[in-house]
Amino acid sequence: MAKIKLTGHASGSGVITVTAPNTSTDRTITLPDNTGSLLTSSDSLPAANLTGTLPAISGANLTGLVSTLSALTDTTVSTSDPTGTSNVSATGHLWVNKSSGETYICTDATNNANVWINVASGSGDIGDAPDNVEYLVVAGGGGGGHAGGGGGAGGYRTASSFAVGSGSITVTIGAGGSGGASTTQGGDGSNSVFSTITSNGGGGGGITSWGAESETGRAGGSGGGGGVNYPSTSLTTGGAGTSGQGNAGGGGAWNGNNDNYASGGGGGAGASGGNGGNFAYKTAYGGTGGNGLASSITGSSVTRAGGGGGQSYGSNLNNLGGAGGSGGGGNKGTTGTANTGGGGGGATTLGNGQAGGSGIVIIAYPDNHKAITTIPGTLTYSVSTSSRSGYRVYSFTAGTGSIVF
Repeated sequence: MAKIKLTGHASGSGVITVTAPNTSTDRTITLPDNTGSLLTSSDSLPAANLTGTLPAISGANLTGLVSTLSALTDTTVSTSDPTGTSNVSATGHLWVNKSSGETYICTDATNNANVWINVASGSGDIGDAPDNVEYLVVAGGGGGGHAGGGGGAGGYRTASSFAVGSGSITVTIGAGGSGGASTTQGGDGSNSVFSTITSNGGGGGGITSWGAESETGRAGGSGGGGGVNYPSTSLTTGGAGTSGQGNAGGGGAWNGNNDNYASGGGGGAGASGGNGGNFAYKTAYGGTGGNGLASSITGSSVTRAGGGGGQSYGSNLNNLGGAGGSGGGGNKGTTGTANTGGGGGGATTLGNGQAGGSGIVIIAYPDNHKAITTIPGTLTYSVSTSSRSGYRVYSFTAGTGSIVF
């Protein structure tokens, strides 16, 4: 028969007391047939010793557990979507919009530039680059001709959806053409470019010709107004506009009196330039510049790409007409407005033509996408997230360079 032996510790002086419970029932403690030590409340149980089937454990007294997603430290449950400035603590954060059912995972927790990927119902990631953008591309306006026609407006192109990739995209803002001096036509405006979209510069205005100089307006995004072919009384020809970008310039004429000349207005994005004429006694009316077109891409309706007004000269100084077209077209004697692509006006009387206005490139896309990653210092621009609710709007006003979304 096995025996129980209690052995004291030679170095210890304490007394070990075994106390029976308050019970009237016999109890039996069976020791395992093994060598080991009893566990105390401060000991841990090695996982390797847990074998076989464990008994069921009640969780009624467990603490520190949560019963909802919103109670987790790396999860947000909200009635709205996250934004690029939600500024969660780390990537992997879960965001649930309980109103729409959309669920997002943060893949980049950079401060004020969070990126969120939509992983549930709905579509549209937050903080990533846009797939498509809106654009408005207006070229530089043409210059007015020497003693001649108004400059044509810069070409005008716009669309509500244009696919942008992950590579670099060229942006160029066209300058306005120079005003014609010393019997020269006005200079053509320069092209504006966004990716594969090119808007052609406005055509320069023709001159009032007493010889071999060209009185014909030059072709462009919108054509320049024709000058005067002295001593012919026939209407001269305005320059042609580019299909889908602008309109033709008006023609000019001499009324058979040496002291009455009137040149055509430059074409605008929305209308052709007017013809010079409507002569009265010693009075001349320069052609009106063609009107431009309005766009609300920035959040407000703005008209751009108006043609320049044509020159006029009457012997009693009744030099009438020659108003610039709406959208930055210069009146006769006045330059086109910068960043509208407006054509420059012809001379007030028989002097130099005026310069065209520079162009502009505008890009807009929803502001749940991140800002453009790279914009070189060679481009002058501004960006707004307030002028048009829910959108980032970039306005490039000068220079050329490559951007990366």
